[in-house]
Amino acid sequence: MPTTTLSPRTTTARSTTIALKLLMAVSGLVFVGYLLLHMYGNLKALSGEESFNGYAEHLRTFGEPMLPYGGLLWIVRALLILSIIGHVYAAFALWSRAGSARRTKYAAMKTASTTTWMRWGGVFLLLFIVWHLLHFTILKVSPNADRQGIDVTANPYQLVVASFQVWWMTAIYVLAMVALFQHLRHGVFSAQQTLGWTSTPKARARAHLAGLALAALIVVGFLIPPLSIAFGLID
Repeated sequence: MPTTTLSPRTTTARSTTIALKLLMAVSGLVFVGYLLLHMYGNLKALSGEESFNGYAEHLRTFGEPMLPYGGLLWIVRALLILSIIGHVYAAFALWSRAGSARRTKYAAMKTASTTTWMRWGGVFLLLFIVWHLLHFTILKVSPNADRQGIDVTANPYQLVVASFQVWWMTAIYVLAMVALFQHLRHGVFSAQQTLGWTSTPKARARAHLAGLALAALIVVGFLIPPLSIAFGLID
């Protein structure tokens, strides 16, 4: 019987691909954990200004005096920045390899839609994250012409309310959540697949369900505060 052996180049390429997929999976799971925490904080807006601002301040004082003021946030930011760099690098490296690899027509048709969503949805999410940080964290700018000044921009609750009273701000946020849903639904499944948790049909079905449920939970949780503001339930 003839045997098939892999060349050192093929073995190295396969090992590198596995490493890239692991990097994408682990960095993606870091984001999922952060999203759950961030969603919980956003939902504090439903309890009013004192509750929301109290939570925001608690994040800055958490760990004192062992950590300096805002120390926890800087640790989280550093972890997220490293995760973003790793996730984006792995994504583009894998997309480049997939684009140069030979595929059957069937395989190309089967994965085209998902690949398009993940690729361009991921780019849109990256741009949204940059805008989101500039808006709420770095520059703290109110897009609401009727609500300006330090009393708004220096007050997390008032800045959030003022921002989502502007229709196009809410529209951008909703579009970002649609992209996030698609990204999470597929990404959570892919992460489980990479980690070897989908070896049986039942395990694959559970992985798909977990991706769908987690994506729905996070996106609905993120949409409740801005939509409540947009429709006048929070002011």
